Amino acid sequence: MNFELKRGWETRDEEWDGEAMRKVLGDDLELYYEYPYPFINRKKFDKRHIVTVGIGGNIGNVKRRFKKLFLYLQKNRSVDIIKTSPILKNPPFGFVQQNDFLNAVMVLRTDMYPKEFLKFALHTEKIFARKRSFKNAPRTLDIDIIFFDKMAVNKKDLQIPHPKWNQRISVTIPLSLI
Repeated sequence: MNFELKRGWETRDEEWDGEAMRKVLGDDLELYYEYPYPFINRKKFDKRHIVTVGIGGNIGNVKRRFKKLFLYLQKNRSVDIIKTSPILKNPPFGFVQQNDFLNAVMVLRTDMYPKEFLKFALHTEKIFARKRSFKNAPRTLDIDIIFFDKMAVNKKDLQIPHPKWNQRISVTIPLSLI
């Protein structure tokens, strides 16, 4: 996908095909525009639920993993990808002695219900080598359900909307760009 170069943007080559655009938002925030982040699918979909998920990671080549996640979800019949945000590089919170994170937001359609989708998300994290060692630990891939239609769920293992989503720049900045 080609992007028009705008003032304040710069390009840089990555280890995969194509050109990336980077915008520095501040000392510790950067946006990356690199296909398929962002992406808009203009097809009509018949799946009944709209799910907004936040994705993140800070171990290994996260951009490549995000691309593989996109392909994995694109091939999966349980979900349709509606759109994705650009990728945000931002500092960690909670446990701060770790690498910066890359985060993005994806809007999906599914016929799964919230608990079923949570199991799907956790299984997908495992496929991409997610290991849970402690809260806010470094990770290969994190998938958080931000919104599920306009539902509110408050269970021990599932809260929708995601708690404090509106206080996390790792969600609010990508979400504002889709």
